[in-house]
Amino acid sequence: MTSEVTPAAGRGTVRRLAGTLHRRPRLRLALLLTAPLLWLTVLYLGSLTVLFVSAFWTTNSFTSQVVKVWSTDNFHALFTTPVFRQVILRSVGVALAVTVLCAVIAFPVAFYTARVARPKWRPLLVVAILTPLWASYLVKVYAWRLILSEGGLADWILKPLGLSGPGFGLPATVLTLTYLWLPYMILPIHTALEQLPANLLDASADLGAKAGRTFRSVVLPMVLPSVAAGSVFTFSLSLGDYITVQIVGGKTQLVGNLVYSNIELNLPMAAALGTVPVLVIVLYLLAIRRTGALTSL
Repeated sequence: MTSEVTPAAGRGTVRRLAGTLHRRPRLRLALLLTAPLLWLTVLYLGSLTVLFVSAFWTTNSFTSQVVKVWSTDNFHALFTTPVFRQVILRSVGVALAVTVLCAVIAFPVAFYTARVARPKWRPLLVVAILTPLWASYLVKVYAWRLILSEGGLADWILKPLGLSGPGFGLPATVLTLTYLWLPYMILPIHTALEQLPANLLDASADLGAKAGRTFRSVVLPMVLPSVAAGSVFTFSLSLGDYITVQIVGGKTQLVGNLVYSNIELNLPMAAALGTVPVLVIVLYLLAIRRTGALTSL
């Protein structure tokens, strides 16, 4: 008797639960997002909170042990020490330069893959753009180290022109980071250009607008949110990178390098330095929020 009633009761419970979830979409959404939001709150935001709190601690100058005493000395040093200010400004400048270069290179590439290439070739071109992302990060950076080294491929190509490669330093860092994060800029622009209605371009041409005017008045305003969306990746990834500059940057120092070098010697200072990219990225996201790029991510 029990074996006959239990399955029916179980099915009835499942039906009632399904009906409740069907009638209450907000409850369904809340249950769906509970696990990822819990992970985000506990692990990600929790770790950022610990990072921010530890930035107010100090270290014993003799033993280098962390002293959990509240102090603002680390942040005061960030804004008063010329070296720290220069490194922070240089890091932001590198991130902006990489973002601009990625946008300039990505536009013609994305326009070709989305509007010029034959439809049957477009998926293959997108795969070709994504292929570098499948390779190891270190392999790509060390490949650029070989390319930019003295007597490397860059010198071999530029030698007939009486020029030489950039070598290791800040230009090499910007060039390598541009190569690494370029696909993150191409893909959103490609998607935006692919969805751009052809009749808008035809209407612009019928009204007598030339190619440059059409680009400025029609294409650019509609693609700008996607450019901003891609810049979120190129800017944030470049700002927080420290491995590339160690391999091809020569004596160049960025914020990531200072964080890495201070972890063992002065953990609170490393934490204070680590808050700088977080703050800059938050300000950057607030700045591009008006473009509608955040809805494109």
